Amino acid sequence: MKRSIGAICALVALSACQPAVPDSAAGVFYDEKTGEHRRTALPPANAVSQETIPDAPQIATIEPAPVVATVPPAQSVAATPLITTTTAQPQTAAAAAATVPSTSSTASAANDAASIASETTAALAAASANSGEQPLHASPSNPAPQVFSNPGISDENDFSAVDGRRSIEADAARRAQNKANYTVIQPTAVPVRTGDGGPNIVAYALETKHPRGTKMYSRLKIGGASRYEKACAKFSSDEAAQRAFLEKGGPKKDRLGVDPDGDGYACKWDPSPFRVAAGN
Repeated sequence: MKRSIGAICALVALSACQPAVPDSAAGVFYDEKTGEHRRTALPPANAVSQETIPDAPQIATIEPAPVVATVPPAQSVAATPLITTTTAQPQTAAAAAATVPSTSSTASAANDAASIASETTAALAAASANSGEQPLHASPSNPAPQVFSNPGISDENDFSAVDGRRSIEADAARRAQNKANYTVIQPTAVPVRTGDGGPNIVAYALETKHPRGTKMYSRLKIGGASRYEKACAKFSSDEAAQRAFLEKGGPKKDRLGVDPDGDGYACKWDPSPFRVAAGN
């Protein structure tokens, strides 16, 4: 009993020695006039604040328009479901009868087969009649085809083939015979033209140097362009006109009226191609 009383007294003494806990509910502020820190008591918990909090803005909710799905009207289609391994069902008598080919279709197929067989037989008969031999059917038991040597191909490069029918002495005699038959033909001079063929327009083109349209000879302008066109129309080509022009006294004289500008060239004859060929 004494011990319990002593323990109680010790607890009371310890509680008296414990420092006071500051009031956390009291506020502390600095007074600028006095320069001291002061405490103010906070309002009680049941006090109502005078501040007014504005209400949250109301957002108008837009309701979406109802979606109306347009579904086409159901059509009455007699669809036959696919038959799988899991959904296979025995066919009815009507379905089995539908899958069996009719007698008419069977007869048509038989007629087609008979027609193909007859056409094949006729084709084979025609082929055998053309060649005189029956067609060869492919079979492993057929004999190997006979190999014919081509007589057009020479075997002179085959030593084993030539060795039996040729010798060194025979080759030497052949070489001597070929050498004796070899004849060297010496070149000769080109024969001189007799001049019976008329003026040579190629030689005339190479002798002259001036181009077409350059006046080299005087002309009497009689008849003008109409006379020139009629004169050139009489010849089959410009080469024939130039040859006749040289035969009749050209290029100094133009008795045919084919060189009115006096360049020495009849109608539209041009010596340039001959000069270019000779230059190359």
